[in-house]
Amino acid sequence: MTSQTALNLSAPIEQLTAQLIDIYSVSGSEQQLADAVQQALAALPHLEVTRDGDALIARTQLGKDKRVILAGHLDTVPLPTTPGSLGTVPSSWQEQEGQRLLYGRGAVDMKGGVAVQLALAAALAREEPSYDITYIFYDHEEVASDLSGLARLLRNHSQKILDADFAVLLEPTDGTIEGGCNGTIRFWIRPTGLAAHSGRSWKGDNAIHKLAPALAALAAYQPATYRVEGLDYREGLNAVQISGGVAGNVIPDSAGLHINYRFAPNKTLDEAVAHLREVFAGYDLDFVDLSSAARPGLDAPLSRSLIESVGQEPKPKYGWTDVARFSEVGIPAVNFGPGDALLAHTDHEHVKVSELEACYRALKTWLTA
Repeated sequence: MTSQTALNLSAPIEQLTAQLIDIYSVSGSEQQLADAVQQALAALPHLEVTRDGDALIARTQLGKDKRVILAGHLDTVPLPTTPGSLGTVPSSWQEQEGQRLLYGRGAVDMKGGVAVQLALAAALAREEPSYDITYIFYDHEEVASDLSGLARLLRNHSQKILDADFAVLLEPTDGTIEGGCNGTIRFWIRPTGLAAHSGRSWKGDNAIHKLAPALAALAAYQPATYRVEGLDYREGLNAVQISGGVAGNVIPDSAGLHINYRFAPNKTLDEAVAHLREVFAGYDLDFVDLSSAARPGLDAPLSRSLIESVGQEPKPKYGWTDVARFSEVGIPAVNFGPGDALLAHTDHEHVKVSELEACYRALKTWLTA
């Protein structure tokens, strides 16, 4: 392990969050933070700690009838590049309308949630919870899914994860539970043509022009909203990148259109792919990301008791989160964590101290009820 200042798990939750923010952990550089978390967890004798790369599993062994997972990722997106941005490392503080705000990269996504996990791990060493708990901290969430630290843990340590009855992913949810998540698919359409001098364009075959039907289909597409187990999930189908052409006097022989489909959890991955093939009939689709949706999971008994503890009506999760990975292996899961997700990845990323405290209280009440 690299040397670093030890995390103080007994500090006020906002101070612990600031300690985490101050440790740089952009995706691919999580080692220092993983070392600090491991050192802190190793000092808690009631936990069995397993490390895999820059991911950790910490488990209680209390012999309880039920086991719950509290999970969160250690990595952040890159730091802001705009001069004067507040969402950086180290953390900073502001007072606004009677609220104390903590700024810094990861304040919302999701070092605030990780701080809640760590604080609970320490507090529940002194007060016995009603369930056995598995704490999961993992790397590489903010990058391509094939690098996911949680996926790696599920492959390498499934026996330490799959015996759980329910999971809470501490992604930011602005004070309420967000059930399930939309699935996400990304793919390229890459028509080919024949290069030629633009002065003799009839000798060529313009690949960019061949994207016109796909662009027209996108412009005409009306995203649907589907109700799944009482929650309304809004879909989306959008072009996110386009490329083609080499010079101002050359008919392009290749072009590319990158498309992202966000689909509701009423569809399987295969059904979502079939829908895309129908919308873009006549094109070859080059899939680069295929991630299943997750159903809300609100009907699980542990979910109902958590809803009662939080005291807010659940909402749908529109973005994709790792609740889908838990759902795929048969563990009902919900999103619940401190902070407003709309502030994630922004140059002014921040979390309210009151949000950190409320999340910690709700989960501690639920876990010890």
